[in-house]
Amino acid sequence: MKLKDTGLTKEELKQKVDTYMIETYERFDFIAETAKDMYIYDENGEAYLDFYAGIAVNSTGNCNEKVVAAVQDQVADVIHTFNYPYTIPQVLLAEKICTSIGMDKIFFQNSGAESNEAMIKMARKYGVETYGPQRYNIVTAKMSFHGRTFGAMSATGQPDNACQIGFGDMTPGFSYAEFNNLQSFKDAVNDNTIAILVEPVQGEGGVHPATMTFMEGLRALCDEKGLLLLLDEVQTGWCRTGAIMSYMHYGIKPDIVSMAKAMGGGMPIGAICATAEVAKSFTMGSHGTTYGGHPVSTAASLAQITELLDRDLAGNAREMGAYFMEQLKGLPKVKEVRGQGLLIGVEFEDGVSGVDIKHGVLEKKLLITAIGKNIIRMIPPLIVSKEDCDKAYGIIEETVKELVN
Repeated sequence: MKLKDTGLTKEELKQKVDTYMIETYERFDFIAETAKDMYIYDENGEAYLDFYAGIAVNSTGNCNEKVVAAVQDQVADVIHTFNYPYTIPQVLLAEKICTSIGMDKIFFQNSGAESNEAMIKMARKYGVETYGPQRYNIVTAKMSFHGRTFGAMSATGQPDNACQIGFGDMTPGFSYAEFNNLQSFKDAVNDNTIAILVEPVQGEGGVHPATMTFMEGLRALCDEKGLLLLLDEVQTGWCRTGAIMSYMHYGIKPDIVSMAKAMGGGMPIGAICATAEVAKSFTMGSHGTTYGGHPVSTAASLAQITELLDRDLAGNAREMGAYFMEQLKGLPKVKEVRGQGLLIGVEFEDGVSGVDIKHGVLEKKLLITAIGKNIIRMIPPLIVSKEDCDKAYGIIEETVKELVN
């Protein structure tokens, strides 16, 4: 839908937002009217270089042709049905995902938060049924982020984050330990613990990748204590970090892994994959969803994942991520450049505002985001080229120089 087709002006459209919508996000002052590959185009046809990818979603590029075709084809057949009949894209996608990442079983959800909620529920049910009624506690990491449903936000280790403030007591059954500190996690485990839940790269926490020692140690700790290892790969999954799933960098395998974002190519979808043993916890009636495994979303996901794998976009993420991170080290006032593949954070010295950089590059038609006071984050489509990285770096460099001089 184009603005010209509505008969409204941009200001009239914005006024309708003010009148009717509950706003919890900062708005950029442009209308995203069309998008293709590395660019989003506004109502005037102005191109914005997209280093945000819909928050790590549009990994094969904006409006990837094969994803679009899959959606258009499926919409003409079955848009939605309940989960009693079989639907072809759902079944083919289940096979594709499980065989690609080496997991046994999958349960489809609608989003990352829902996927993490399902993962928490499965782990708790497994613990209670296998070991007893008190065995449902989960240790998560401080500065983690797992979503905005009540269970997922309770798992989030950021008590000062707005996502937890004003809602009353969090869901019980969670404790928190220092990320990348194996001893801290060992100390947090007690007789009622059933699982450890971490992100392989803390995204909202500032783009902090887990170390090899930490991840290997968590897997060994879980094996020793009879715990489940739960990995939140909502943002890191599906080639973003230079491997199909981030856990593959560490040579380990989780008991349950959550995913969403990039798996859908722009359509809303999420999932958890689990070992056959743990998956048995979800029995008839114990969990469900109206839209999970939606025919159009699974058709889009099948096309998206096929593109990601066939084009080796994990390999491009490794190559371009290394190239771009090396460039970013040359920015003024840089304290540290961190990342894994094309999930990249730049932390600046105190006094350099990440939000100011985000707004500054926006004026120059580059889309990035900021985390906290002095960190910017880049998560571009995985089709990004050296030329795209060069252009983005030039805009960021120019903006930072303007702010610090």
